[in-house]
Amino acid sequence: MNNQEIKILLVDDEKNILQFLELGLSNEGYKVMTASDGIIAMNLLPDFKPHVVILDVMMPGLDGFEVCNMIRKTGVQTSIIMLTARDEVDNRVKGLKIGADDYIVKPFSFEELLARIQARIRNQFPDQFGEVVYGPFRIDDRRKEIEYKGKGLTLSPTEYELLKYLVLNHGMVMSKLLILDKVWGYTFQGEDNIVEVYIRSLREKLGDKQHQLIRTIRGAGYRLDLS
Repeated sequence: MNNQEIKILLVDDEKNILQFLELGLSNEGYKVMTASDGIIAMNLLPDFKPHVVILDVMMPGLDGFEVCNMIRKTGVQTSIIMLTARDEVDNRVKGLKIGADDYIVKPFSFEELLARIQARIRNQFPDQFGEVVYGPFRIDDRRKEIEYKGKGLTLSPTEYELLKYLVLNHGMVMSKLLILDKVWGYTFQGEDNIVEVYIRSLREKLGDKQHQLIRTIRGAGYRLDLS
């Protein structure tokens, strides 16, 4: 699957943002449609069937949460990335709970948005990316196996999902909240320190004693660095 086959729907009431993102994503080869409000977005959804929806939270009329909820009720299979302001932690939690797949905090770089889109596509279409290589990692999602520096790792199912998630999102800081949602799901009733326990286990299996591979970003989360 190449970029020309990927359809992205941009939903934001700020005209300048829509134009900037439409131009940038079109130049990357994606098929892009835009909507300046939630009603237009919902009208476009059935026929366009986007693979990814970039959805702003703060919009007049139908806000991003309402649109996200409505999209999920249609049954259209799409990944939803919500755009949130830096101080809207509760909004990020709410978005993930109602079906958003990811969020990105304003202001953001275009490169970060591209990375988020690519990660969502890889997760949504695993058959198209059954085996991928990133630096020293080779992930075979069909076999649920990960090799590191040419050697297979012995991983539990949860360790596999966590390491895959970190590798696919390499270079980006992943909060504990986002990791819990994407690896454990919101039905998980335990403490968020379970993430720390599994990160510690992965570091041991990867020989990452100095935490140079899986870095702890104080107050923010974890980032896997391939450099």
